[in-house]
Amino acid sequence: MFSELSDANRTSNLSAPLSLEQDWSDAPHERLSRGGHRVVSVFLGSIMVFGFLNNLLVLVLFCRFKTLRTPVNLLLLNISVSDMLVCACGTTLSFASSLRMRWLYGRRGCLWYGFINSCLGIVSLISLAVLSYDRYSTLMVYNKRAPDYRKPLLAVGGSWLYSVAWTVPPLLGWSSYGLEGAGTSCSVAWTQKSSSSQSYIICLFVFCLGLPVLVMVYCYSRLLHAVKQVGRIRLMAARRREFHILFMVVTTVVCYLLCWMPYGVVAMMATFGQPGVISPVASVVPSLLAKSSTVINPIIYILMNKQFYRCFLILFRCKDQPTETGPCSIPSKTTMVQLNRRPGPTGSRTLSGPAAPDMERTSAAVSDRTDEPLETSS
Repeated sequence: MFSELSDANRTSNLSAPLSLEQDWSDAPHERLSRGGHRVVSVFLGSIMVFGFLNNLLVLVLFCRFKTLRTPVNLLLLNISVSDMLVCACGTTLSFASSLRMRWLYGRRGCLWYGFINSCLGIVSLISLAVLSYDRYSTLMVYNKRAPDYRKPLLAVGGSWLYSVAWTVPPLLGWSSYGLEGAGTSCSVAWTQKSSSSQSYIICLFVFCLGLPVLVMVYCYSRLLHAVKQVGRIRLMAARRREFHILFMVVTTVVCYLLCWMPYGVVAMMATFGQPGVISPVASVVPSLLAKSSTVINPIIYILMNKQFYRCFLILFRCKDQPTETGPCSIPSKTTMVQLNRRPGPTGSRTLSGPAAPDMERTSAAVSDRTDEPLETSS
């Protein structure tokens, strides 16, 4: 088992392109104590169980209720599938290794773990960024055309291709995958000091972490700007929607940053800092935060959605199943707002009905649309 190699063998293996790296601290004598491994095992076990069950619940809701199968919800489904696969294919390995306080699955297992975790993690991050752009574009261009599934399907396929394109190179020699943290999980070999490895890490940080952050911040800031315009028009009716969207946006961005930015910062410090600058504890905590996104994502994007929440209540018999004669739906309310236009002589900015063709790209529809009648598949 390579985890039991001597320090000399570890040092000699660093020159191999697919060798297993030690850990971010470069100090084997500073590995976690038995108690530390137990704490990590508890966290990993909780993430594995709750992350898998939360995302499985999302899949059950999609299969059970036809009304949830909308174009935008395909992106939510994509996030849940990738997060559930992380829990099933990745977290299980690091959990078992933490119980034994060493990596159990050899070199090939480490390569598999590093690839699949990196690939699925990037799929979720790109999907979150695409989801933010979808919300932004839906707000800025309002129309009543039939639902179009082509763009979401292309976005889902594109997120997987984009992720594979950035996670295959370490298997081919551009950087590599190796042990990280306490030596019970694997990722990109952050401590390699070669120019090839550092160039890959910089590209990975910019295009797979920094770029999604910029997209989310831009799209959600524009979304808030539009919602505030609605709030000025209909103070009583729109303020509740404004507060709800604001809460969703702040929660989304904060959780994204809390889960992924510490991992990115520690990885960059391990790459460009002095050897030993990252202790085992300092490397384990960001990794756990990143893995916890598999638990948090379903709560933010699914359970805080009124339509999904109502389906959840119906699924567990906390709410009566709607009937054909009495669907549990309320007519949608839509307020049209002109963006980037000065108010007319009367100071009005409201539009009623569909946007005029010449104003289609400068108007926004902010809807507090309630659920459609719930249908269940047989």
